[in-house]
Amino acid sequence: MGDPNNELRTPFEEEVHSAFDRRGFLQRSAAGLAGLALSVRVSGGGNASAQTPGEEILGAAGVKTADRSKRLWEAVSDRKIRVGIAGFGVCQFGAAFGFQNHPNVTVAAVTDLIPDRCAGLAKACRCDTTYPSLEAMIGDDSLEAIFVATDAPRHARHCVAALKRGKHVACAVPAVFGSVDEAHELLSAVKTSGRKYMLFETSAFHAENHAMRQIYRAGGFGKLVYSEGEYYHYMAEPIDSYEGWRVGLPPQFYPTHSNAYYVAVTGGRFTEVSCMGMPSVIPHLQKENNRYRNPFGTEIALFRTSEGGMARMAVSWDSPGFEGEVGRVRGQRGSMTGMAYQGSLSPLPLLEPPPLPPGVDPGGHGGSHGQLMNEFVTAILQDREPLIDVVQALNLTVSGIIAHQSALRDGELLKIPAFNRG
Repeated sequence: MGDPNNELRTPFEEEVHSAFDRRGFLQRSAAGLAGLALSVRVSGGGNASAQTPGEEILGAAGVKTADRSKRLWEAVSDRKIRVGIAGFGVCQFGAAFGFQNHPNVTVAAVTDLIPDRCAGLAKACRCDTTYPSLEAMIGDDSLEAIFVATDAPRHARHCVAALKRGKHVACAVPAVFGSVDEAHELLSAVKTSGRKYMLFETSAFHAENHAMRQIYRAGGFGKLVYSEGEYYHYMAEPIDSYEGWRVGLPPQFYPTHSNAYYVAVTGGRFTEVSCMGMPSVIPHLQKENNRYRNPFGTEIALFRTSEGGMARMAVSWDSPGFEGEVGRVRGQRGSMTGMAYQGSLSPLPLLEPPPLPPGVDPGGHGGSHGQLMNEFVTAILQDREPLIDVVQALNLTVSGIIAHQSALRDGELLKIPAFNRG
């Protein structure tokens, strides 16, 4: 399907996909929200937990394990889903979400282009079957679902390929990389296949984001007048990546951790954006030194929302200090910063994250890993849409692509294409 906003495309976008032939991987764990004032407490505050794989990427300060829910997990089925996992990468992310520990999952195959990493992924997932590539693995008709933890530039194409082979798909962020055309292709593939698609956006299961979502659904905010999301990850030197795809990465190409503080709270979307950036002092974030011709290390986007409100969403690679994700919302009936809700809703709905199966750790990124994996598995078993389905995934991601185009045009107000379930 063509891009209805082709006039917004910039020349480097056409170069993004031809520049990468293979895959790597990036994920950065969020810093915990310790120290925020709590007027409403739910289980989910962080206890420090060692996470040796990829700690140099995930960051010691951001590797937190949420307290396990006090409620008991109840199985919705005794069926086991055969899952294939693609991508171990620099931070060994393919194994980090705990598929191998879920009682309704058999990790039946794994793949990574680098043989040593493929062997490491197989060992971490207790899996005997390996494939040399994702393309080979999705040809295995015994696999029902695929977790795509490959490099960001190839996420969409890998997901589309797996969907066309009849697989349910979970994908690491972002859903697409710099291309609105690929967003339409992914949406079409999900609709045509009839399979489940879920984006593993970690902010969606941070304790405060989950609580905001429950309060919003219960009417405790009304329409959101204003929301903020911030994702800070200082990169004085580019993090290792397959074929260097992270070098000079435009901040708003990786927007979902911040944008989740509106989209994953409300289920809504952004309709237009004015975004500004400041030329970076960091060498790899100067346009002559990266393939994206990107001059920015920080991009701040001001969005109009589908409710008529406003949102400020920040992504920054070049400002040292606090690292991680944080957000707040203000509505016509109430507001919330961290876990502190003030408003008209009383009593509050249950804010505690869902219980996880025995043996499944909440994991990193604020205790979100296990929650995301369990939500995907449960959605398949119950034959329902998962939390961050393809529509939310694209509304989270494409808004950042358009925001970067706005920043390159010195903040010009641009329309954002809509993605719908119909």
